[in-house]
Amino acid sequence: MRYLITLKATKQPATPPPADLMEAIAKLGEEAAKAGAMLDNGGLAPSSEGARVALAEGRIGVTDGPFTEAKELVSYVIYQVRSKEEAVEWVSRFLRLHRDHWAGWEGEADVLRVFGPEDFGPPA
Repeated sequence: MRYLITLKATKQPATPPPADLMEAIAKLGEEAAKAGAMLDNGGLAPSSEGARVALAEGRIGVTDGPFTEAKELVSYVIYQVRSKEEAVEWVSRFLRLHRDHWAGWEGEADVLRVFGPEDFGPPA
C-alpha cells in the first residue's frame, strides 16, 4: 500500500533547523529508502509561492498564496508499506527527530492512503 504523508508546521522557532536535525533526517531517509519504504520525498516552498485552484458554481478560480491557514505545509513523503501502522511508525520516527533536535518546533502529519488500480474492480 502507498501512503502520502504531508507535514505541517504549527509552531516554528525563529532559528533555522539545526545541522544535527538535518543529519538525522538524512539518515532516517536513507534507512527508509534502503528498506524499500520511501518512494519519494521533498520539502515544500511556503504557500506564498503557490496558488490554489478551485471549482465552485461551475467556475474555475485561482487564488495566489499565501493561504490563511495557521498550519504551513512544509514537506511530503510517499511510502510503500504493508500497513497504515507501518506508515505511522515511519512518520512518528520523523517527528521524534524534530522533538529531539529542534526545541520549540511543533507540527503534525497527515497519513493518507493512495489508491491504485488494485483498489478498483475490473472495467465494466
